Amino acid sequence: MAWSPDYVTAEVLREYVDVDDLDDDAQIGLAITAASRAIDDHTNRQFGKVDAPEERLYTARPDYETGYWVADVDDVMEIDDLTVSVDGNTVATFQMGPANAAAKSRPWTRIGFTGDSEHRPTGCPLEVAVTAVWGWTAVPEPVRQATVLQANRLLKRRHAPFGVAGSPELGSELRLLARVDPDVAVSLRGLGRMRAVG
Repeated sequence: MAWSPDYVTAEVLREYVDVDDLDDDAQIGLAITAASRAIDDHTNRQFGKVDAPEERLYTARPDYETGYWVADVDDVMEIDDLTVSVDGNTVATFQMGPANAAAKSRPWTRIGFTGDSEHRPTGCPLEVAVTAVWGWTAVPEPVRQATVLQANRLLKRRHAPFGVAGSPELGSELRLLARVDPDVAVSLRGLGRMRAVG
């Protein structure tokens, strides 16, 4: 799986929209990619995974609830190859958070530097370096379903050039707004991040 992949295949969407021929595959592919990126934007995260460990830099902040310095990091579910350093100094003692992430099949999004940490951040920009296999081990089913719904909506947009689908006479008029489908938003509830990392 790549970082920021398409979350469903053309075959999955073709089956959902009940299309057998391959003539629309180019449009189907564009709709899937656009829907996948709309979901990334809506949730403030992506659900792919890098192929190999990468180093990324973060700025730590004080966490007044725990009294620790913490670095909000990109999503990480695999910690076998994870290494952490502060200003070039390796740190072996730290806390991954949230605490119950693994039990809920969710990623860790935070590294806490406790009183036992060999080195602690000072808040200087990008002083925390973390090397990890970033991302999700599998695309969550709600994300796959949301991608199908949103991609189908984008495909239907071809037949609604003024942003209105359906018929006012039949009472089925629907305005296609510049946001994710309401059912997509419901499917993705609980999967968004509150804070961007950097």
